[in-house]
Amino acid sequence: MSKAKRKSGDVSGDSDSEAAMLSFEGALGQLEQTVERLETGEMPLEEALELFESGVKLSRQCNETLSAAERRIEILITDRAGNDADEASEDFDFEDELEDSED
Repeated sequence: MSKAKRKSGDVSGDSDSEAAMLSFEGALGQLEQTVERLETGEMPLEEALELFESGVKLSRQCNETLSAAERRIEILITDRAGNDADEASEDFDFEDELEDSED
């Protein structure tokens, strides 16, 4: 394994399967580290490209996780309002739900 691959692997994992096992918070943290390293600009081009590629994968993973969470929330809202999605999104008050869940 090249020096560049080892360095980029330190931030993003050595394989796609490892990245897929990261929690949202873990992937986001690694993405932030990746961006910080890329912003320094103090690495060979090949290493920067590998690091950028791993950052794109982490970004996609975070976006997919957020989209899945959004879908779950929409389902919960729809179920709560008797399966009427339009009515549910108009009637749903997130702050009231937070207060109710704290009780």
